[in-house]
Amino acid sequence: MIILQWCKMQIMCLLILVYIGITYIREGRNLNRMTKKSNCNHLFDAIFAISELAVLFDGITACTINFLDQVPRAVNLLMHLGMFVSYEIYVMLLFLYWVSVTVGIPKRKWMKAAYLLPGVIAVFLTICFLPELRFMQGVYTNYSMGKAVYVCFVSVAIYCIMTITVIVTKYRYIPKNKLEALATTLICIVIIMSLQIIFPEYLISSIAIAMITISIYINMENPSIYGLEHYHHEMVMGFATLVENKDDNTGGHIRRSSAYAVLIAKNLRKNKKYKNVITRDYLDNLAQSAPMHDIGKIGIPDTILQKPGRLTAEEFDKMKEHPVIGGKIIRDTFGHLYNGEYESMAYQVAMYHHEKWNGKGYPKGLSGTDIPLCARIMAVADVFDAVSAKRCYRDAMPLEECYSIIKNGRGTDFDPDIVDAFMSNKDKVEEIYCHER
Repeated sequence: MIILQWCKMQIMCLLILVYIGITYIREGRNLNRMTKKSNCNHLFDAIFAISELAVLFDGITACTINFLDQVPRAVNLLMHLGMFVSYEIYVMLLFLYWVSVTVGIPKRKWMKAAYLLPGVIAVFLTICFLPELRFMQGVYTNYSMGKAVYVCFVSVAIYCIMTITVIVTKYRYIPKNKLEALATTLICIVIIMSLQIIFPEYLISSIAIAMITISIYINMENPSIYGLEHYHHEMVMGFATLVENKDDNTGGHIRRSSAYAVLIAKNLRKNKKYKNVITRDYLDNLAQSAPMHDIGKIGIPDTILQKPGRLTAEEFDKMKEHPVIGGKIIRDTFGHLYNGEYESMAYQVAMYHHEKWNGKGYPKGLSGTDIPLCARIMAVADVFDAVSAKRCYRDAMPLEECYSIIKNGRGTDFDPDIVDAFMSNKDKVEEIYCHER
């Protein structure tokens, strides 16, 4: 039982990690079975595995270093090597994880190599300096000192600096919930690392490992959260498709127009004017909001929606009510199921996607940038799909004619920047057109 005196904290952290790991696997399997999709994040899986290994080695070394007269130095050094290397790999994987879920892993090989380089160098130097490791006697417990220890601290500091650099340069593109979780992780690392440096015999690194890993699980990788998001999206898509069926469609318009809208937004982000506006949050919310743009058609009589010929003036006036109906439905029914920014965007997309750049649209007659950006994007996506798809009152138009309608509406019906963004990637537009037919 005397061993518990030295490693009870590590044992507690390890047991918590094992419990969370079992829960993660069980809930993940249930989610995969229900959704037929895998929410597996291999970087997080690796982080979880290495965190348990790091805490295990931390606990072992906390014991062996206090029995120097009984445990051979070679065994102590080997256990410390396992601890140092696992910590260094953990920090490297943690950095890669945060990059992947915020701004995305870069495609350039030299940047990937730059991300891995500090961790690789740290492992190499740790192995080189390990024989010089000194075991010190403290007031409460023994502890290790030497260049290998310093390398571990420097590795953590370098990856913290790299993480802060990513935050500073890309913070507008990082979703707010992830930015908050990332900032919390950094604060936790800095506090515990500082305490460990000032009080080296307090051996509290395992607490940081456990706290960070559990925090990521709860805030980012919990299968239950994925499940709620999946069911919310499925409910929205199901309801939107149900409404579209009233218009003699089967969901193709929703999928295509939503895909066009996201494509436009991604292309538009290349324009410096919108780089800090169209964030990862914005793209996610647009992808969730776009399917609901015509949801107000549920309040329009089928005789109007399915009329094979031209609408009368009275019928068209009735049709023009669907944006207002859609906005009200979203505010009253769907808005509070996700988040405030999503609710606002879904409302704007439904309410204003028939407004025109020159102010001659409906229902409010807004013009120019008074029309919300998401609605201006949706307007182009909606019109292009409407003219390129077969409807009950006409056949589909040839694609070149559809492109001409969008080009001719530049500066009158549509925002010129958005038309340019749409026309800049015809290959992808036609890929969506063919794939979702």
